[in-house]
Amino acid sequence: MTAKLKDSLYPVTFALGFLILWELAVRLLSVPMYLLPSPTQVVSAIDGALWSHTLVTLGESLTGFMLANILGLITAVIFVHSKPIEKGMFPLAIALKTTPLVALAPLLVVWLGTGYTSKVIASMLICFFPILVNSVKGLKAIEYEAWELFSTYKGTKSEIFWKLRLPTSLPYIFSALKISTSLAIVGAIVGEFVGANKGLGYVVLVSSYHMDTPVMFSAIIASALCGLLLFWCIGLLEKKVIFWTRSDDL
Repeated sequence: MTAKLKDSLYPVTFALGFLILWELAVRLLSVPMYLLPSPTQVVSAIDGALWSHTLVTLGESLTGFMLANILGLITAVIFVHSKPIEKGMFPLAIALKTTPLVALAPLLVVWLGTGYTSKVIASMLICFFPILVNSVKGLKAIEYEAWELFSTYKGTKSEIFWKLRLPTSLPYIFSALKISTSLAIVGAIVGEFVGANKGLGYVVLVSSYHMDTPVMFSAIIASALCGLLLFWCIGLLEKKVIFWTRSDDL
């Protein structure tokens, strides 16, 4: 058995064990379905409509995720090359981060409506801060000796950025991308809570009104799976891009 196959068996085994214990507990304790449905009841609630709602939320999350990371990386580059702008704007970024998204979501609906755009912006706002902070830290993490060597050979700012700063910052950036994968889903769902007629947040909200707990659980699990999928994709991309880093198994 290869190491990769063995590693993949761990989460599968734990997940199956958890589901079996969940199923047995619900059946043996006769827990009402409205309180806690069994895994089989949750699976029976999955239909084509859930998949369409999942695709809506996933699309909103991916768009917000990409916009946040592009904007965050550009802002980080500006901060690194301009101390006055960094000192002036960084407190605003912190203030934006500390403002709860649930407080901003209603404003986004008022300004942008209940359509696709407000959900994308909500997802973008919650993803922006991690990529900004990690990118700034990574771009500044270059060793002084390396910078001095580039300066000695008359390296331009562009050359220092592309050949020194950016490669050094990649581990920091990918760490932020992994954090943002789950945040992107959260942002889109919060936006759907406030005003939407489709998406996983809409499904959770409507099912809670009707006490349809199996449907609610199916939407929650679908959102978790979307987060896992995005995290796995970023992890795979990280291994391809940062191929010179040491393995986590060492």
